[in-house]
Amino acid sequence: MIRDVDVAVIGGGPAGLAAALGARRAGARVLLLERDDRLGGILNQCIHDGFGLVLYNESISGPEYAERLAEDAVREGIVVETGAMVLDLAAGRTMRVNSRGGYGLVRAKAVVLAMGCRERTRDMIEIPGDRPAGVWTAGTAQNLVNLRNLRIGNEIVILGSGDIGLIMARRLTFEGLRVKGVFEILPWAGGLERNIRQCLFDFSIPLELSTTVIDIRGRERVSSVVVARVDDRLKPLAGTEREIACDTLLLSVGLIPENELSRRAGVVLSPATGGAVVDEMFMTTVPGIFSCGNVLQIHDVADGASLEGFEAGKNAARFARGAVAAREAPAGIAAGAGIKYVLPQIVRRGTAGAGLHFRVAEPRRNVWIEVCGRSSGTTLFRRKYPRLLPSELQRIMVKTAIEEDLEVSAHD
Repeated sequence: MIRDVDVAVIGGGPAGLAAALGARRAGARVLLLERDDRLGGILNQCIHDGFGLVLYNESISGPEYAERLAEDAVREGIVVETGAMVLDLAAGRTMRVNSRGGYGLVRAKAVVLAMGCRERTRDMIEIPGDRPAGVWTAGTAQNLVNLRNLRIGNEIVILGSGDIGLIMARRLTFEGLRVKGVFEILPWAGGLERNIRQCLFDFSIPLELSTTVIDIRGRERVSSVVVARVDDRLKPLAGTEREIACDTLLLSVGLIPENELSRRAGVVLSPATGGAVVDEMFMTTVPGIFSCGNVLQIHDVADGASLEGFEAGKNAARFARGAVAAREAPAGIAAGAGIKYVLPQIVRRGTAGAGLHFRVAEPRRNVWIEVCGRSSGTTLFRRKYPRLLPSELQRIMVKTAIEEDLEVSAHD
């Protein structure tokens, strides 16, 4: 079976649903492929509120947010296939798909990648010690508790201060479990300030910075973990070790964009984000393949991923109907002093009104953000911020026409 579509969207989470809607509203015939048995992605297990503040101007739960986007997709005539696994993606935008209807090929004029991300595991961060039961990633624990109504333990230690871990600290407290502490290896927290306040401080859950787990103990089940302070090179400090009795360890130590299909299509990835290198239209280095959401960069909130998806989908539809000019000798945009990364990394020369996303490398107060031409030194953007945190994704607009390579930097 071979099918031809204008735009194929891979992934039915907040970014993928928005991308499909953006493409459909731009006049494209859209096929949305989701490997799970229902749309929504990670939203379905996020039963807390706080979603939709930007998109819907109200605070709703993750499942409600997903339901609204999914209902719009069906109502607006998007062809949706769940239980559909994309096995391969070629640079020519042909996909091998295994679905409930069988195996087949999909040929698209444009493709939007919206596969989301996965969690870092214990093996990835190389925690030594025994290998007992009771060690979970925070997202897996969230699935077990919220969707399967399972009790994962009694006394909990959380390593890492990512937003999922912070939210699970509160969720497990609601369920009557005792969260004995959240330990973060960096000297600053990794999650949003509102989650630190609402999920930890409001429930008297301690947060210890510059501290990590250096040993996991237990035979059949976790019995304790050993934590220690770390130095400025993130190495454990001798003499600071202490043992904490617990039966469960949750890991909230970062997310990784799911870019296996992107690699197979020849898409160039950024070491800084783990996602694709894209231009101002969210098009990757492979013409006609676009990327958005957590597969492109890890977002703080679902609204941000959705807004990115709408733009990527609209631009994919434009490409499908031949309304996008070829990209030749684009200008590069680099992260300078104090900036962890900037996105997009390339921009068509002559582009005006380009939106740039960035994160600072460390917490800064009273900091100037500048966008300057690398050869001319011309300042295209300059603004002072009272405070910037690595956990908060920022967006700025460069309104001047871009004719040279740029650098985004932070200065006191």
